[in-house]
Amino acid sequence: MGAAMGVPPQVAVIGAGAAGLAAVKALRDVGAAVVCFEATDQVGGLWVYGSPDSPAYRTLHLNTSRGRTQFADHPMPTDWPDYPDHTRVAGYLADYVDRFGLGEHIRLRHAVERVTRNPDGTWTVAASGPDAPVEVTVDAVVVANGHNRVPKLPEPSYPGTCTAEQMHSHDYRGPEQLTGRRVLVVGGGNSAMDIAVDASYTATRTLLSLRRGVWVVPKYLLGRPSDTLNGALARRLPWRLRQRISQTMLSTTVGNPTRYGLPAPRHGFLQDHPTLSDGLLSRLTHGDVEARPGVAAIDGDRVEFTDGRTDNVDLIIWCTGYRVVVPFLDPALLGDGPDSLPLYRHVFHPDAPGLTFVGLVQSTGSAFPLVEAQAKLVAAHLAGRYALPDPERQRAACRADLRAATARWGQRRPAMRVDFDVYLAELTRELAAGARRAAAGARR
Repeated sequence: MGAAMGVPPQVAVIGAGAAGLAAVKALRDVGAAVVCFEATDQVGGLWVYGSPDSPAYRTLHLNTSRGRTQFADHPMPTDWPDYPDHTRVAGYLADYVDRFGLGEHIRLRHAVERVTRNPDGTWTVAASGPDAPVEVTVDAVVVANGHNRVPKLPEPSYPGTCTAEQMHSHDYRGPEQLTGRRVLVVGGGNSAMDIAVDASYTATRTLLSLRRGVWVVPKYLLGRPSDTLNGALARRLPWRLRQRISQTMLSTTVGNPTRYGLPAPRHGFLQDHPTLSDGLLSRLTHGDVEARPGVAAIDGDRVEFTDGRTDNVDLIIWCTGYRVVVPFLDPALLGDGPDSLPLYRHVFHPDAPGLTFVGLVQSTGSAFPLVEAQAKLVAAHLAGRYALPDPERQRAACRADLRAATARWGQRRPAMRVDFDVYLAELTRELAAGARRAAAGARR
């Protein structure tokens, strides 16, 4: 697919978070006729505090450093802190729209209801609008609706009947929700650490339950943002060697997680999404957060843990992640589900030309540079400057990627997992290889 006989490709982008905005800009840069549908009343996606479906809370900050998060063509201000808060990040995305004139392509308060593949290879996108339903027929669709919108609770639920209040981290907004409560935070991700730290200052008691161990990384190591250290290594060393170096550095500077009462990680560093927190380890060592293993059962307001201990709690906050949902696509196009969908280079659907995804990845680093690179790949393809391999080669590459990801990350969504630096370099090489394929095809 590409621009034919000088006619600009027509493209629909679904979502105006970071991924969707990067796609709109990249497509506009190659002259595509692009329309972006955003269900809420402003751009910025999950970074817009208080917006419907946003999981942002008042104390939310980046957990990747500014220099490793910013778009290549829209640097964050150099006088910002290394880890800006959600207000700055949301403003940064709004400035991105203004700077590049993307607003005219974005239809706010338009929720996509259905995307249909037509017999002639085009796609029809149907959306509900503030005034009337809208339908557009386009050459291609970019799915950029994000995957941190639909909360996932433990399945199956724990034995027993719970009388304590329960909420998912998606509904957490600030420490005032925790004041004077006996709080149990369940989970080992960045949100769980942030909320546990918040609770430690306002709650009567704070427990943190982790079913499996995680590597907790301070935001600064050796006087630098910690993600910059691994980034320097990634450009030169295979991940197994980086893992040994990183674990040695963590053990030397921070110590093993068990030193803080946390369960020992069963996987090596760089084999799961990193958990970054400056505050948690300090609050654990001061006794303001108490570590617990996994939940075994709940009886009223009493929680039993897998080590036999029990505690009474008033509030349980489930920081148990999100389900990946793409409700507007035909399930036949999603196979076993969007989180296991084999996509060429995590972007192109091998069996549905014109259907692309930007942001359907879980990275060891920031998402912003990755979605920017993915968007440029999509735009180059639709402009005829980048050619895909034949479908069978695409499927073979998907199988190889899945094998490698499963070997590293196990069964924790391997189809979505990428190593930030490795994947960014891979997309650069892929763009060049696709340009050579396009040039060779043009000469035939």
